[in-house]
Amino acid sequence: MMADWTSAIGRARAHSPFLRLALERRPELAELLAAGQGEAALSLARASGEGSDDAALALRRERLALALVLAVGDLAGAFGLAQVMQALSDFADRALDTAMLAAVRRRVEGADTAGFIGLALGKQGAHELNYSSDIDPILLYHPDLIARRERDEPGEAAQRYARQLVEMLSQPTGEGYVLRVDLRLRPASEVSPLAIPVGGAISHYESSALAWERAAFIRARAAAGDLAAGAAFLDDIRPFVWRKSLDFTAIEEIRRLTARIRQSYRGPQVPGPGFDVKKGRGGIREIEFYAQTHQLIFGGRNPALRVRGTRAALDALAGAGVIAADDARILGASYDRLRIIEHRLQMVDDRQTHQLPAGAEAIDGVARLDGLADGAALVGELTDICGAVAARYDDLLGEDAAPPVQITVPDAFRERFDARDRHWRESYRALRSAEARKAFAAMRVDLLQALGDAPDPDRALARWETLLERLPTAINLFRLFEERPGLLQRVLAILTLAQPLADALARRPELLDRLFDASGGDLPCDVVELVARMAVAESSDYEAALGRLRQVVGEERFALGVQLIECRHDPLAVAEGLSRLAEAAVATGAALATRDFRRNHGDIADSELVVLGLGRLGGGALTHASDLDVVYLFTGEIGVESDGPRPLSSTLYYNRLATRVTAALSVPTAEGALYEIDTRLRPQGQQGPLAVSFTAFEKYQREDAWTWEHMALARARPLTGSPPARAALEAIIADVLGTPRDPETLRADVLKMRGDMLAAKPPVGPLDVKLLRGGLVDSEFLVHYLQLRDGVGLDPALERAIAAQEEAGLLPPGHGARHLALTRFLVAGRLFAPDGSDPPPAARPVLARVCGHADYDALLQSLVEARQGIAEAWRRHFDERLEIDR
Repeated sequence: MMADWTSAIGRARAHSPFLRLALERRPELAELLAAGQGEAALSLARASGEGSDDAALALRRERLALALVLAVGDLAGAFGLAQVMQALSDFADRALDTAMLAAVRRRVEGADTAGFIGLALGKQGAHELNYSSDIDPILLYHPDLIARRERDEPGEAAQRYARQLVEMLSQPTGEGYVLRVDLRLRPASEVSPLAIPVGGAISHYESSALAWERAAFIRARAAAGDLAAGAAFLDDIRPFVWRKSLDFTAIEEIRRLTARIRQSYRGPQVPGPGFDVKKGRGGIREIEFYAQTHQLIFGGRNPALRVRGTRAALDALAGAGVIAADDARILGASYDRLRIIEHRLQMVDDRQTHQLPAGAEAIDGVARLDGLADGAALVGELTDICGAVAARYDDLLGEDAAPPVQITVPDAFRERFDARDRHWRESYRALRSAEARKAFAAMRVDLLQALGDAPDPDRALARWETLLERLPTAINLFRLFEERPGLLQRVLAILTLAQPLADALARRPELLDRLFDASGGDLPCDVVELVARMAVAESSDYEAALGRLRQVVGEERFALGVQLIECRHDPLAVAEGLSRLAEAAVATGAALATRDFRRNHGDIADSELVVLGLGRLGGGALTHASDLDVVYLFTGEIGVESDGPRPLSSTLYYNRLATRVTAALSVPTAEGALYEIDTRLRPQGQQGPLAVSFTAFEKYQREDAWTWEHMALARARPLTGSPPARAALEAIIADVLGTPRDPETLRADVLKMRGDMLAAKPPVGPLDVKLLRGGLVDSEFLVHYLQLRDGVGLDPALERAIAAQEEAGLLPPGHGARHLALTRFLVAGRLFAPDGSDPPPAARPVLARVCGHADYDALLQSLVEARQGIAEAWRRHFDERLEIDR
């Protein structure tokens, strides 16, 4: 759209007394604007104070000129909203910095603002200042650094400077004012001085600050004075603002604050005369609080959400899957339009107002200033915008939550619950404080009903008790359950149905975060994105980086387990998600260990470590109970030394590095454990070195490897390494697997290995679909036998290998479907029945449903049929009949 300067100036003269007067006072600017020279007018406006020795006068002249040029450029469509807000915010920064320096030099000639800090909060901090806004800085000082006369106490000097700069910026004169300054966001503003010592501010934020202050600091930045000291202060209080785990109490306080703000608004509830586009229902403040509340909840764990701007925050939240992309789009567009309308209201008389005028004629004037036909068009547009915003804000506040249900549990269960309740109050530390007991009492009815409604109430009660016993404090959790009873139902499903998840939740209650993360129901993203997430640590410290790795893996594994319980995805998709997660963890752990190792030992030229994944990891389909089978290999020559301060020969270098990588992936940290790493498939097994060269690996595979090692190699896949290194390793593997073999010797080896395995590892339960005859091990042995015998289906992913062998007529049609049916049960069964036994009655219908069957009996019948089909394929190739129990 082309800028229309003539229309803009005409509307400004007709509908804004302030702009009409400004055009008359600055004819040179009016001339440039009329000629469409907006950027030239901006440059001239910024230079309006030049040549004046009076800083206060210079700032007032610049402010008036900027207000004129930005308004007309905005009305003309030449300056976008972001440009206008940025320019206003930049001026505020300059004005605050100028006033701070002037106040100091009035007292100490030639001094600077070292140790005197101006933090910008609110819209100034976000570079979103509105047309006639006040600013909400916090003024801090370092007692040892701030400039002062010798007889002045540091605090006394700081208060003097603060009073003078407020007066300089805020006091109206014949030239107008610069900025209204509101210092009420400072710590304990009702009793504290205008400027706060840095140490006192840090103490406040670490000990007694309120939740709304956390929200205020989302948009804080060092804007004036000693910028380096201001940035250091914000870094010091970062843990106060961004909590690593969810602080449910703070979330509740923010929600109550936002609800109180809505309730305290006494103006019209729908757009019309007197409606406030900032504070009214569906207005600007609701969009800002919507974004900031989600940032507080999730920004502690995801630094990408720690952005200041409202639009940027909404986009980041959508990008992280915290809010829906459609919500972000609607709220973002609504925010922009409401801010533009806010500017129009303020342009009329240069007043800090957010309200539509009381009279219809005045509303018409605002609408026409904006370029609309009349006030009715403006009110209609606002009605649509605010309605859409209010609906999403209602969801945030939970105002549509269902009323509590009446208790309908059997008396016998209620008596058992009451007895355990008394025990909890007497014995558990989570219920020691009066506040915790009060919070528990508020959600007790919902808990009793939810436990009573569980498929197995007594089992749910026992698991709940285990969680409660292990919680160091429960007040936050109780309050959250009180607000969101549906969350309690989901937690109890986890506690009742899946022991591995229940144990994980008891160890790390913060995993509950994922239950109301919008992305908690999604499968993990691709490996590259997962690696990027795992690498985002607040500190470059090695231990902190390992903690971040474990945090991401733990959260995603837990979320995938919940997805199985809630039947959100096919277990095969979950298995692939678990594999992507593990592959990303291996890549991240190897990179972290290598980076740390290099500090002492340097690099080896033309050489690198490559991690080879085997078994389920190589095949890309893990379960929640899977170990990671890996082999460590390295490229390059043996005997070459590294170039670090403590050089090592290549063999020793890579064996030590492999040990470090294993530790990075397996040693527990404060964030918990990660994976069990199994390296027994390396050349010569436990007797061989942990890492070997490509050359040694190829030689071993060709000359010394047993048949079972080649069978394992059929599911091998490089997980790390440069593209050339991966390609070279894949070529070695393909060449080894493609080597011709004697069919009878191969057949005898496979049968002996299967018999040895059956004797050493018999099935552990009636539903051990892995080890039972006709189960997954038999299917895998058969597939590997055909791969090595015929060279068909040489793909580490078994489903693709089987498909190729079916197409070649080596396996009967439907073998792949039977194999995948057992795999699907194995993946889900690792949660519902980890020991291969029958799952608890409450879990059976869920297990059947997630495996795609109407009921548990149908599921069991499908498993028998799949095993029978696999047994028949085994008989066909090995002339050995397998007994399958019905």
